[in-house]
Amino acid sequence: MNHFTLLTLHLFAAIMFVGTVFFEVLILEGIRKPVGREVMRTVELAIAQRARRLMPYVMLVLYAAGFGMAWQYRGVLAHPFASSLGLMLSIKIVLALSVLAHFITAMTLSGTGKLKSRHFQLIHLSVFCHVVLIVFLAKAMFYIRW
Repeated sequence: MNHFTLLTLHLFAAIMFVGTVFFEVLILEGIRKPVGREVMRTVELAIAQRARRLMPYVMLVLYAAGFGMAWQYRGVLAHPFASSLGLMLSIKIVLALSVLAHFITAMTLSGTGKLKSRHFQLIHLSVFCHVVLIVFLAKAMFYIRW
């Protein structure tokens, strides 16, 4: 698959995933107190059910396209400390793998009914920080050199 196709698929999947994370952290967390604990728990369960159905496909496209693009940089990735691009891309990949681990943890906890409101908050805040850094690195690695 050519780079443009991989990039386009990756961007659309990233928009879907990152947009969801931003909504959950910046919007939902802001309504937690006004709507109350029980309503918020209902909302979180509904989001988790929807995410279990939709997000695995989004993540599959996101990571498959990301892997395809990273493969094209395998020479740079073989020596990550040799260039700013290699280092930033390596950090971006590590962060992306951490996001995947968070996602799997959240889906597992949700599927077993063990996803508590506090877990929901912490996982989303952590993923939010990760994706902010990933988005920054996605652009910075092509503009910042040392």
